Amino acid sequence: MDLDRYDREILTVLQADGCISNQDLAERIGLSPSPCLRRVRALEEAGFITAYRAVLDAKKLGLSLMALIGISMGQHTPERFASLESAIADIPEVLECLLITGQQSDYQLKVVVRDMDDYQRLLLNKITRIPGVTGVHTSFVLRRVVDRGALPVG
Repeated sequence: MDLDRYDREILTVLQADGCISNQDLAERIGLSPSPCLRRVRALEEAGFITAYRAVLDAKKLGLSLMALIGISMGQHTPERFASLESAIADIPEVLECLLITGQQSDYQLKVVVRDMDDYQRLLLNKITRIPGVTGVHTSFVLRRVVDRGALPVG
């Protein structure tokens, strides 16, 4: 699917406001509601739009500590990686899990917890108990400088 100007504008607006009504979206991009809705549905069916969600304030939920955790694996086998990835997917505090290269770690996790005690429980009771994990290095986030959820569509 080739994206034209309207498709790109739809994607940009929906990334900023996924709850916008079709009527308001159509007015904003300069289309009538019916073709606008057809385009949104086509973008969904083509996989450009994968989900709609609410963005929550972590601090208001009492989740004030964010950390980046580098995980090293002892064995680099597909089975070990699959096992770790499956275990990590079941930990709700993990916001992101990235398989990385160019570092001493094999994976980088972005996690959010209430406080240092909560972090310690997460680390000692969950992450270090995953088979194959041989090393963990943590950096704590002091401040978010850029926090974009939107992809550049332009």
